[in-house]
Amino acid sequence: MTDTPPVLVCANHPDTETTLRCNRCEKPICPRCAVLTPTGYRCKECVRGQQRTFETALWYDYPIAIGIAGVLGLLGSLVVPYIGFFALFLGPFVGTAVAEAVRRVTQRRRARALFIAATVAAAVGCLIPLLPILLGALLGGGFRSLISLVWYGIYTFGVVSSVYYRLSGIRIQ
Repeated sequence: MTDTPPVLVCANHPDTETTLRCNRCEKPICPRCAVLTPTGYRCKECVRGQQRTFETALWYDYPIAIGIAGVLGLLGSLVVPYIGFFALFLGPFVGTAVAEAVRRVTQRRRARALFIAATVAAAVGCLIPLLPILLGALLGGGFRSLISLVWYGIYTFGVVSSVYYRLSGIRIQ
């Protein structure tokens, strides 16, 4: 006589049989509910609970990060008309400096909304000097205005992508 083990079903999808369990709470989960972490599979509820532990930003970190990122993005973009091609190299450098400044003033506290806010602020700061050039290009500024737009675009992309990458860190989705 053989004993057959009980059939497990997913806690979130009762019509799906599974042999997988969350390695934290032992709840049966199907592959659709499983989140792969460095330590194994976990259910989405355990992952969300763990993420809340890592979001340590305080309310006043947001205006500080927005101010620092916006001002530094603006200051870096004021140099772009004078350097032309070298904006390709300046963008990632300024983005890294912005990210490190934000990390330092927020004392390395983190939250997903914090790095998104800092990234958007850096983008807005980079684009403020672009407005007169864009207006000039629309009013018939010619080839020189178009070239300036290209360098500002390259610079802004470098800054924004660097800030986002540096501040996002490791995330479990």
